[in-house]
Amino acid sequence: MREFINGAEAIVKGAIDAGCDFFAGYPITPATPILLQMSSLLPRVGGIAIQAEDEISALGFCIGAALTGARAMTATSGPGISLFSEQIGMAIMVEVPVVIVDCQRMGPSTGGATTGAQGDVQFLRWGTSGGYPVIVLAPTNVTDCYNLTLRAFDLAERFRTPVFLATDKDTVLNRTTVDKSEFDDVVVRDRINAPADVEYVPYRFDRPAEVPAMSSFGGPHIVRLTSSSHDERGYLIKDAPNIERINQHLSAKILESVGEISHVHLDLQEGAETVIISYGSASLAAAEAVEIARSLGVRVSTLIVYSLWPVPEREIQSVLQGVTRVVVPEMNTGLYKREIERLARDHQEVIGVNRVDGGQITPFEILDRGGIQ
Repeated sequence: MREFINGAEAIVKGAIDAGCDFFAGYPITPATPILLQMSSLLPRVGGIAIQAEDEISALGFCIGAALTGARAMTATSGPGISLFSEQIGMAIMVEVPVVIVDCQRMGPSTGGATTGAQGDVQFLRWGTSGGYPVIVLAPTNVTDCYNLTLRAFDLAERFRTPVFLATDKDTVLNRTTVDKSEFDDVVVRDRINAPADVEYVPYRFDRPAEVPAMSSFGGPHIVRLTSSSHDERGYLIKDAPNIERINQHLSAKILESVGEISHVHLDLQEGAETVIISYGSASLAAAEAVEIARSLGVRVSTLIVYSLWPVPEREIQSVLQGVTRVVVPEMNTGLYKREIERLARDHQEVIGVNRVDGGQITPFEILDRGGIQ
């Protein structure tokens, strides 16, 4: 079955199919269509959708809903992500599963509300205090919007953490015909809840990478959660060893599972000395550039990164073997190119192909500026 939809509609479909039953958001271009769609469709399946008074409240509502057992999502754009910052930190510390959709637009500040960009890539990773890792997924097209929304909810439940879906204006608003058979049949895992008949210790774990069970407010246990430094029972403390243990856990549960989180698509061509590494909607131009190059007899490999954070280092380092040139197209000033340069370590020439005027990168810009000929 084929359907003519845009990325916003695909994200909403994915969220509802993932079992999302709570959404809160605030109008902001280009994320508003997600708010409108969720407000219309979520109540029909027994869920709740709220237009909050601002972005800060929207994410706060989602955190509160998730702590009562809901499966929650919000959506915004760059200025909203800036306002989310403190609440994101709270979700990390309290260990709340929530999905945050960032429909990127050109910045800085209010920037170009109706123009696309990929300028939030580093901010999503580092935009909250403490520097603790987060999970960021990046769809390249409308089909990916559906599939990665399901994956975002699954990873949020798996790791008790906020998960970002980093899309952009063009992917969210542009309509295309999709084959629904390409939608993944992902079953989002159930939340791990503590047994009702045992004492509940909200932050108890045996290994740093272990994810503790949850218990919903209003459920069978007394629940004590805090965004301040705490012990395993949720009490504020100043005891350095216990604080260290909790904080190391916040990193270990994600960084020790990079292999499980990593999601890429690799298209290798034997003998290729050039590889194009891309993500998001720039991957569409990269795919066309590869097709043109190969039709002219030029050998080129390509890697699409769907899981931006944590960086899928093993997969990137693998594709770097044997190549001399790496081309990284981005609709920003070269934000993810820095991660590629870190892994290349001067063994390869890393070329950024960038646009920050709100326009899409073209295949010919990638070929010409990337020196692919």
